Amino acid sequence: MKDTTEAFAVLKAIAERERPEIVSFGDSETMHATGIVGWLRGDGRWKLLDGFDPAMSYPERLEIRRQALMSDLFITGVNAISMEGSLHWLDKVGNRIAPVAFGPRKVVIVAGRNKIVADRAQAEDRIRTIAAPQNVAWHPGFRTPCARTGVCSDCNSPDRVCNTRMEMLRCWPAGRVLVVLIDQELGL
Repeated sequence: MKDTTEAFAVLKAIAERERPEIVSFGDSETMHATGIVGWLRGDGRWKLLDGFDPAMSYPERLEIRRQALMSDLFITGVNAISMEGSLHWLDKVGNRIAPVAFGPRKVVIVAGRNKIVADRAQAEDRIRTIAAPQNVAWHPGFRTPCARTGVCSDCNSPDRVCNTRMEMLRCWPAGRVLVVLIDQELGL
């Protein structure tokens, strides 16, 4: 896709084509930039499992994120995409990566071109030097070494966001996961 407007049109078309009963999403700046979250929240054709509603308590939001494993459509971002074809994530709770690995009938991953790296080693480097420290900065109040240094130090902080890693080499069944690549620098 050339930009977030085109990506939104594709995401909307996927949602309309899939005709899901239950939709959910994992937090992603790139996904938010497309406008799809606002559209999903405003469309009443499906039950939206919104695990990011600030009006809810943290335990309530966490329970909704668990329920997202059984959604028909799940949309999220990714931390890195290698030219070898693998997808790479680092997550605090695992609510973005668990539904990608298993559960929802259809998963759509949105990513800006800045997420593309050469190989697995560069994906890990991108996560440690860009995605993790910027994710901590995006969530004020986290007290981790990377919040001060800008580089992951594999800390043991209670606020640590580097808890669960996933590398996806292939999806099964074929076609269950779709990557929407946007030709813009987007997200962490």
